[in-house]
Amino acid sequence: MQRLIITTIQTALNWEDKQANLEMLEDKIMSIEGKTHVVVLPEMFSTGFSMKPIALAETMEGPSVAWMKRIAKEKNIILAGSLIIQDGEDFFNRFLWVLPNGQLGVYDKRHCFSLAGEDEHYTAGNKRTIASVGGWKINLQVCYDLRFPVWARQQIQQDPEKEAAPEYDVLIYVANWPEKRIHAWRTLLQARAIENQSYVVGVNRVGDDGNGLHYSGNSMVIGPLGEVIYEKSDLEDIHSSTLERAYLDEVRKNFPFWMDGDNFLIV
Repeated sequence: MQRLIITTIQTALNWEDKQANLEMLEDKIMSIEGKTHVVVLPEMFSTGFSMKPIALAETMEGPSVAWMKRIAKEKNIILAGSLIIQDGEDFFNRFLWVLPNGQLGVYDKRHCFSLAGEDEHYTAGNKRTIASVGGWKINLQVCYDLRFPVWARQQIQQDPEKEAAPEYDVLIYVANWPEKRIHAWRTLLQARAIENQSYVVGVNRVGDDGNGLHYSGNSMVIGPLGEVIYEKSDLEDIHSSTLERAYLDEVRKNFPFWMDGDNFLIV
């Protein structure tokens, strides 16, 4: 697939009100006109960034995951975003990648935000997830993960039967990143694109949450040279961006910095 269309939904969220958020987001998703392959929602899109998993968590068989599967099927899209999920005795900030046929991939947020006590309520994930669609490889990450570049670093695929290649083509961050630290958000998203020579998509929320934090959004789509393709601040917005395989391949061919990267192992 030479072109990958990703639609970002930057929106305010109803604090800890799952039904209101699902209804609101369904209206927004169904309003998308034209072709899109992937629709990306913010972090904890059904609740806001809440530290009440005991009250708000659902299992993978719960209504919010069922809602994602239904919307993905009806709209014929991949639907992506994170939810509060209980798995066994543990609670996770879990990024779901839901296909139209009901299959899904999961990524559990690795870096829990200790400044807000997330590490006291949620279990950290221990592995990365690289999803795929139409030949595009997509690295799924959540909010605070952005501050830890090793976790997102390209690892060169060394298959003796194929040419060496970067591990992924698109890096997606879903977030609830407050306005007071938005400079770091914008700067680090561009840095991840430059150092990994990949597209980067960052989807943040807007508005105020139940803790009095304000969010300016600044959702972004960034090209593999660090150039800003799309950015929106302060306002709710639904935007579709077309990522070009030919351009990505050209950048990597003309500037093969990725081939000189260090070999390393994440343990």
